[in-house]
Amino acid sequence: MTDSAATAGEAFQPTEYIDGDPGSGILLLCDHACNAVPPGYGSLGVPPEQFERHIGYDIGARAVTLELARRLGAPACLTTYSRLLIDPNRGADDPTLIMRLSDGAVVPGNAAVDAAERSRRIEAYHRPYHQLIARTLDTMLAVADPPVIFSIHSFTPVWRGVPRPWHVTVLWDSDPRAVEPLLAGLRAQEGLVVADNEPYDGALKNDTMYQHATRRGLAQALLELRQDLIADAAGALEWADRLEPVLRDVSRLPECRQIRHFKSRCDAD
Repeated sequence: MTDSAATAGEAFQPTEYIDGDPGSGILLLCDHACNAVPPGYGSLGVPPEQFERHIGYDIGARAVTLELARRLGAPACLTTYSRLLIDPNRGADDPTLIMRLSDGAVVPGNAAVDAAERSRRIEAYHRPYHQLIARTLDTMLAVADPPVIFSIHSFTPVWRGVPRPWHVTVLWDSDPRAVEPLLAGLRAQEGLVVADNEPYDGALKNDTMYQHATRRGLAQALLELRQDLIADAAGALEWADRLEPVLRDVSRLPECRQIRHFKSRCDAD
């Protein structure tokens, strides 16, 4: 397994925080940054090569997030564990929080997870990430206008034998403030195939953006980058080049630096 922020011999830390200017106007998130499994869980019974796939983590997303944080001077919150252990981008009551089967791969270490073990994983790994995001936002809101939240993810270039044509997609729920200028900025770049709410829909109740952006009334957008484009260092740098000016411009829009509540499609009657 790779991309772990934990160091051998040290206590496993479930989160990684990149310090940045709380007045930067941007908070970066990376829910599926790493594919490590904490001590005591072995490999969850999963062959090592499975952790190198998208089921283990979002390939390339951490590298892009770290580079954007450096360039933008923005704080960033990341996880350090595999989504096969527990998915931080799901609500604590979501049935897909701990997967027993993921894209054809059986996860034996999750087969016998009972309510007590589920609670233990939530307290040890899931909750600390969301507490870190909440603390960071509290600090940012105390010193400056509300920040825009950008969450960095990646998606597979092929799904069930069907190629995905997009280079980048933007997922969102009901607040268009950051989404519309973000899409416009990306589409203005020559040669990019940009999609809106593909290959997934951005309205997912109690996911990370729902909890921390929608509920607080903060402008937001989730970026999905195609994994083959960011799988190596050169690709991550190229996409940081592409994203940096667009994210910066969006974060400077007055309407994005306000608290405004939009009714989530998840809560529609």
